[in-house]
Amino acid sequence: MSKLKFFITILFISGLFFVGSGQQAEVNAFSSQVLQRGATGEDVIELQSRLKYIGFYTSKVDGVFGYNTYWAVRIFQDEFGLPVDGVVGPKTKEKLVKATVYDKGGSTGGSSNVPNGFSQNDIQLMANAVYGESRGESYTGQVAVAAVILNRVRSSSFPNTVAGVIYEPGAFTAVADGQINLTPNETAKKAVLDAVNGWDPSDGAIYYFNPDTATSSWIWSRPQIKQIGKHIFCK
Repeated sequence: MSKLKFFITILFISGLFFVGSGQQAEVNAFSSQVLQRGATGEDVIELQSRLKYIGFYTSKVDGVFGYNTYWAVRIFQDEFGLPVDGVVGPKTKEKLVKATVYDKGGSTGGSSNVPNGFSQNDIQLMANAVYGESRGESYTGQVAVAAVILNRVRSSSFPNTVAGVIYEPGAFTAVADGQINLTPNETAKKAVLDAVNGWDPSDGAIYYFNPDTATSSWIWSRPQIKQIGKHIFCK
């Protein structure tokens, strides 16, 4: 970002930037919708426009929350000391509103906030599985477990739906012992969203196991990729 844009941004944050007759710019801000990759609509147009205003987004303002928007959000969050997750919640919106000017022109706003190819039920179910399977692991380890679920969905060797993969008989311990029904925390939900947005710490794994508790001799025959925490990830 140029020094000029940086200076303008700081002025907005500190509330010192005034427009016209000396009144601070009146902002017609976002709706309450939390935005993430796959969302579409007026709120995404506003998001892209605000990011473009301060130089973080350089692509077309099209109202589609794709990879370019996702990475622009992450860069903005990093620069402004926010949690870097690519999800536009209240804190990110607040910073954007303070740093930019935007007028919806009377639009009612709102968005459709379903990640590409996934339903809200899919996201929730994966969060349940990640929490049930790996809540004691590092954040990277939890993202890796979510990535394995997604890798299975994409593989011709497994069911092609999230629910089909998770509830395939014998596939996940959390389903067998009922921990799939525990309420996931925000960390598990964020791990799922990071995996959906393309982060795969497992490097393409479709299996994982805990060597201290695994009872299947077959799993040891799978080509091992890496170990993250207590889990070994395999092809």
